[in-house]
Amino acid sequence: QVQLVQSGGGLVQAGGSLLLSCAASGRTMYGINWHRQAPGREREFVASISKTGENTRYADSILDRFTISRDNAKNTVYLQMNGLKPGDAAIYYCEVGGRDVWGQGSQVTVSS
Repeated sequence: QVQLVQSGGGLVQAGGSLLLSCAASGRTMYGINWHRQAPGREREFVASISKTGENTRYADSILDRFTISRDNAKNTVYLQMNGLKPGDAAIYYCEVGGRDVWGQGSQVTVSS
């Protein structure tokens, strides 16, 4: 069973940047999704990347500010978040697409 371990996150001022990482165990590559959930709100899709990295998809709310990428030599997927806004504050989770396998979550806090 694949496991995901997240790192990154933290507190940043509005307009700042953060990098989230999601490392998968083993050598098998998977398509990975990033989601986020803010207090009192439903979980929402943020971005996804195919197992080869050729295909990516983004939510409209973060388009042109966030970039998803991967390093298959490290079996790790990244979410580079630039131009952060207070509305981006949430717990961010990575997920193996279609397998209901989740990382532990990373807190992102954005101060105005």
